[in-house]
Amino acid sequence: MKILHQITFVLLVVGGLNWLTFAFDYDLVAMLLGAGSMLSQIVYILVGLSALVQVFTHMSSCKECEKKV
Repeated sequence: MKILHQITFVLLVVGGLNWLTFAFDYDLVAMLLGAGSMLSQIVYILVGLSALVQVFTHMSSCKECEKKV
């Protein structure tokens, strides 16, 4: 489960940086992989799926979010 958490975290960072560049009229993923390419679409899908994985598993894998008894 740790490797899944690490992969999804990296993909969320990629997505966040892409949104940052998008705010300045750039699309980092499209610039690197080609606008509308199959590879860029796969990256977008993986980033979205990573967000869903983090939404549903974050509380169990985050030390900061663990409940203190």
